[in-house]
Amino acid sequence: MALGTAKAGFCHRMVIDWDHNAAQTLRRNQRDRRKFVRHWEIIEGDVAAHDFRQYAPDVEFVCGGPPCQPFSLGGKHMGQNDTRNMFPQAVRAVREIAPKAFIFENVKGLLRRNFANYYSYIIHQLRYPTVTRRGDEDWTEHLARLERTHTSGRTPDLRYHVVYRLLNAADYGVPQRRERVLIVGIRSDLPIEFSFPAPTHEEDALLYAKWVSQDYWDRHRIPAAERPPLPSNLINRVRGLQALYPKMMLKPWRTVRDAIADLPPLNDGEESPDIANHYLNPGARAYAGHNGSPYDEPAKALKAGDHGVPGGENTLRFDDGTIRYFTVRECARLQTFPDDWTLEGSWTECMRQLGNAVPVTLAEVVAKQLATTILAGTLAAQGPRRPVTLSVGSSRSVRG
Repeated sequence: MALGTAKAGFCHRMVIDWDHNAAQTLRRNQRDRRKFVRHWEIIEGDVAAHDFRQYAPDVEFVCGGPPCQPFSLGGKHMGQNDTRNMFPQAVRAVREIAPKAFIFENVKGLLRRNFANYYSYIIHQLRYPTVTRRGDEDWTEHLARLERTHTSGRTPDLRYHVVYRLLNAADYGVPQRRERVLIVGIRSDLPIEFSFPAPTHEEDALLYAKWVSQDYWDRHRIPAAERPPLPSNLINRVRGLQALYPKMMLKPWRTVRDAIADLPPLNDGEESPDIANHYLNPGARAYAGHNGSPYDEPAKALKAGDHGVPGGENTLRFDDGTIRYFTVRECARLQTFPDDWTLEGSWTECMRQLGNAVPVTLAEVVAKQLATTILAGTLAAQGPRRPVTLSVGSSRSVRG
């Protein structure tokens, strides 16, 4: 999230993360003088103990990823009762800094029916961050008071227009089917209009490139005799595409092959001497329902378990049914990190960082849309100015 928003034009004042290995990765790339990260103040610590008031009024933008585990489909589903729930700290950061805008992200599981009321609570808190919880209130009572504020027409001094949407990273050029909830807020006193960016890539265009024009296979120099047959369940769909496309076509979804085909192949246990984090961990196995990502489709969402890579996940499946783990570098490619970005920690810890990360490109696309609207709404009054921002990582757990 921090790297993607920096690529979108925001200049980070501070980046905070609880996880030691994530902080070490930031420090490593700062020492290596990688683009964007060179001047960040990097803090390894608990966001709940951090005083955000020191950044007001200079910081104009707050972004972050509260830990996803409380709401993840693969977690314990404890939601608001999970000690790793850091949404209250996200709200506090907005309240204490009063930025022009913010972006927070989380997993698709946040939208599940079990969490519907709490999700409404999160949104209302972000709309009215100064309407704080009283000591004798539980969160449902606080939600009711926020709802009364919202419907009464009363206008607290600090309030935000908040929108949210479930986005699939594959629709924005990320070679991975990764769905994330993005929450964007804009301070209500600003003449700014925002909408989420339209998708730039689509599955139908990939199907057309593979099974109609054959451009996909040509581009990867796959001989005709080695190209897989059209799956029977796609025959009718592809016939329909022949009549519709390439008119009004977006770009094709990017596949695993698109992302990693140029990396040198490795044997189990082998490490590349020239490419950082390119090591092939042995021992990959398939499990029922967890049989790896097909080579010629976007990858399945990368996972990060509490005790390492979950069984059958973060693996690549070839047409002959064989599977292997992705290397850390390959996962970095699937998450659209630049090749000069180095991950610190063991193989397990690097995979955990990547499995919990927001795809860089997805963060960049949404943040660029927001940066454009902020500048358009304030340029006339303030003149050209590069927004100063604050990026808040996870606390108590690696973020999702």
